[in-house]
Amino acid sequence: MPDWSYHPLKKLVIDKLSPKTSREFIHNSMSTIASIPGGRGLIGFLGHMRPSPDLQKLVNHTLYSSPIGLSGDIDPHLSGTNAFQELGFGFLEIGPIVLNEPTSQSEPKRDNHHILFSTYQEKVPLKLAIKKLTRLNIQIPIFAKIDSQVTKNELSIIANHLTPFVDAFIGTSEQFRTYLDKSEIFSERPFYVTCFADEMNDKELGPFIKTSGLAGIVVNAPRQTDGDYWHEADNAHVCLAKSVKRVKNLYPDLTVITAGGVETPEEGDSLIHAGADLLLLTEGYVQAGPGLPKRIHEKILYEEVQVNDATTWYWSFLFGLAILTAGIIALYFAFTSIILPYDESFIGITRADLLQVNPLILAFMSHDRMALAGTMISGGILYIQLARHGIKNNLHYAKIAFHSAAIVGFIGIFLFIGYGYFDWLHGLFWLILLPIYYFSFKEGKKVIGSPSSSHGQNDQAWKYALYGQLMFVILGFLITIGGIVISIIGVSKVFVSTDLSFLCMSPEMIESISQNLIPVIAHDRAGFGSALVSVGLLVLMISLWGFRQGERWIWNTLALGALPAFITGIGTHIYIGYTPFIHLLPVYLLVILYILGLVFSYPFLKAGTRARPRK
Repeated sequence: MPDWSYHPLKKLVIDKLSPKTSREFIHNSMSTIASIPGGRGLIGFLGHMRPSPDLQKLVNHTLYSSPIGLSGDIDPHLSGTNAFQELGFGFLEIGPIVLNEPTSQSEPKRDNHHILFSTYQEKVPLKLAIKKLTRLNIQIPIFAKIDSQVTKNELSIIANHLTPFVDAFIGTSEQFRTYLDKSEIFSERPFYVTCFADEMNDKELGPFIKTSGLAGIVVNAPRQTDGDYWHEADNAHVCLAKSVKRVKNLYPDLTVITAGGVETPEEGDSLIHAGADLLLLTEGYVQAGPGLPKRIHEKILYEEVQVNDATTWYWSFLFGLAILTAGIIALYFAFTSIILPYDESFIGITRADLLQVNPLILAFMSHDRMALAGTMISGGILYIQLARHGIKNNLHYAKIAFHSAAIVGFIGIFLFIGYGYFDWLHGLFWLILLPIYYFSFKEGKKVIGSPSSSHGQNDQAWKYALYGQLMFVILGFLITIGGIVISIIGVSKVFVSTDLSFLCMSPEMIESISQNLIPVIAHDRAGFGSALVSVGLLVLMISLWGFRQGERWIWNTLALGALPAFITGIGTHIYIGYTPFIHLLPVYLLVILYILGLVFSYPFLKAGTRARPRK
């Protein structure tokens, strides 16, 4: 569930449900998707959240793909564990673990500003933890937090049973004093002592740190208590950052993990710079949304960006330019002769004869060819922009978007002959384009960079941009679906009812003019549909992966790239007088989404510091 769907859904539905109900709904939904074939790939496609290799970190002999983890407070029933590793987390905490399931547990509540956790918080029985960990394919480190009330015997049982499945344990200082230094229970896994930032005592901390069995400490953000419930204090982040800095100054080799105090990318980045080795997100993750780990990653990378030499991008630019040029040429023919000599030869009737039989036939063919030309021009602009600003700057997501859409476009050549007509000019263009694309694909192999961003706040511009992003994601999806539908129609029944009403002819009457006339019309429709699928995929992937503060080229690309398709799509209907409202309704809907997307995203994409690629 990316931020562009989480926040609108949060306002409409989630905030109106109890915290537990909304939590389990989201976590179970994500885990269900992750469990089905292709589900993990779908989550990765929608969010593109996999951490950059530059974020990998080795801590106490354990490799973390990211320093960002998720606290067990957020998922006490382990219902979302299967999906969290797809959301960019480098590790997960489970717990607090108890031996047997408690007879009763207190659920969290919500006030106007916070999630309120019970002091008698929900606990994870050992049986449930083992069941989940054995059934799921967990590929990131797991920390098991031991409940503070377990006895020594229970602690021994829990540790022995969980050791094969977890990478570290978290416990209290009392457990460390009483059990750890007198037994071998935790000898196979690191043990971290938990403490609170506002209660840390350097004199008490010293003896622990000098003990060889201690792997490090987990510093929790300060809490504010309200009866039997608590939430993070308003100054949690400031207090946490100061505590981390103080501990690291005294004990630079000590592993320090923070829990809480992070609701924005800037807060996460500042804790890393203060000296925290790993971060556990808590309440801030719920407030900011599932994209928070990814946004923190990009903020961290931004601080380490080096000036980057441009990646080779000229063949990719040439590919887009070729499509743009071909679209302009196609538009010229659509406005002039409409059909070319080889079309006339295949149909067996000249243009003049068609005009005498029914001039609306040529007008109808013109409208298909204009729409195809406009879509090609839009596609050319999108490819050019991805080459100039994405591939050139070593952005891996731009390469994926570029080549995914291009390959789909090449496959679409087979739709041209789906109804019995192969346009040799299209075939020649395909042959010319193929070697250009080959070199474009070859130069793209070196494009492996991850995006970065200076954006650090959950400000109003960002929140509005999420709605703009949602509009463009829906737009790209609908264009893609529309292209698929038009392609299917092009290679099957060819016409819809409004087409036949405009032509004032049935398919049988058209066939009576020439048996080859419908295949020519069909090949235009199938070609238009194929081009539409490619453009829809480009819009979709750019919208999914390109939204970052100051990325002016993303806004410009979406604004300029869609115009030719919309102008020709609507203009050609007006030009030939084919204007039934129901026929043009899908295009009107797309235009509304387009305008709303531009308006909502403008302050975020066109203002602020431009995001930079990482070398």
